[in-house]
Amino acid sequence: MIYSILGAAVLIAVVLLVQQQRSQRLDAGRSLEINLAACRTLLALTAHFQQHRGMSSAWLAGDKGFGSKLESKAREIETLFQALRPVAVSECSKPHPCLTANDLALFRHRWGGLRDRLGLLSVEQSIAEHSQLIEQLLRWLAALGEARIEPLLAARGERALVRNYATRLPALTECLGQARAVGLSVATRRACSPVARVRLMFLIARAEAILKQAGEGGAANGQAERAVQHMAQLVRNRMLGASGVAVGAQEYFDDATRAVDAVFAWISDNGRQLAGVGIGGSTGAAVGYALS
Repeated sequence: MIYSILGAAVLIAVVLLVQQQRSQRLDAGRSLEINLAACRTLLALTAHFQQHRGMSSAWLAGDKGFGSKLESKAREIETLFQALRPVAVSECSKPHPCLTANDLALFRHRWGGLRDRLGLLSVEQSIAEHSQLIEQLLRWLAALGEARIEPLLAARGERALVRNYATRLPALTECLGQARAVGLSVATRRACSPVARVRLMFLIARAEAILKQAGEGGAANGQAERAVQHMAQLVRNRMLGASGVAVGAQEYFDDATRAVDAVFAWISDNGRQLAGVGIGGSTGAAVGYALS
C-alpha cells in the first residue's frame, strides 16, 4: 500500500514537472515572438528614417523632385509610431524598461520639430538631426536584443546571432544610410567638399569593418557583402576619385539603397532564424523594412 502511494506521488510529481517545463517553454516562445515583433517595428522605423534623411539631403541640395516623396515617407513613419506605442507601454511595467511611453512621446516631439524646420536647415544640419534620432532607435533596438531576446536564447549558443540581428547589422545599415545621405548631396551638387570627403571615407571604412565582424563564424551573407562592396567601390571610384564626381543623384541613391536593403534582408533572415530557434516561436507578421 505504501509503495503504491509513493509510486502515485512520484508519478504526479513527474507529470507536474513536465507540465511546468512545457508551460515555461511556451511562455518563452511567446516572449520571443513578442520581442522579435518589437524589434521588427524598430528596424522598420530605422529604415524609414534613413530614407527620409537621404531624401532630405537631395531635396535640400536642390533636387525638388524628392519633395512629395518626403511627405509620403513621413506618413509611413507616423503609422509605425502607432505600432511602437504598445511596446513602450508594455516596457513601462518592467523593472528596467528598454523604452517608455514618455521616451517615445519625447522622440515624436523631436521628430515633429525636425519636420517643421527641415526647409530652414542645411544639408549637414539635416543629416545631423536625423542621425541623432536614428541613434536613439538603434539604442532601443540594442537594448531589446540584449535584455529581452538574449536571455531566452543564450543557452543555445545564439548570442552572436542576436548581436548581429539587434546591434551589428543595424549599425551597418546606419553607416550605409549616412553615406547615402552625404553622397546624395555630393552627387546632386556635383561637387565634394573636404568635410564630405572625409566623412564618406570614414563611413565606408566603418561599414566594411562591421561587415567583416558580422560575417565571422560562418554568418556571412554573400548578397549583402557584394552589395556593400559595390557601394564602397562606387564611392571611392566615382565620387572620391581623381576625376571628380562622376555619378548622378538618382543612380547613387539607387545603388546605396540596394546595399542598405541587402543588409536589411540579412537582418530579416536572422530574425527568421531566431524565431525558428525559439520553441513555440514563429516569424510573425513582419513589419516592412522600407525596401526600395
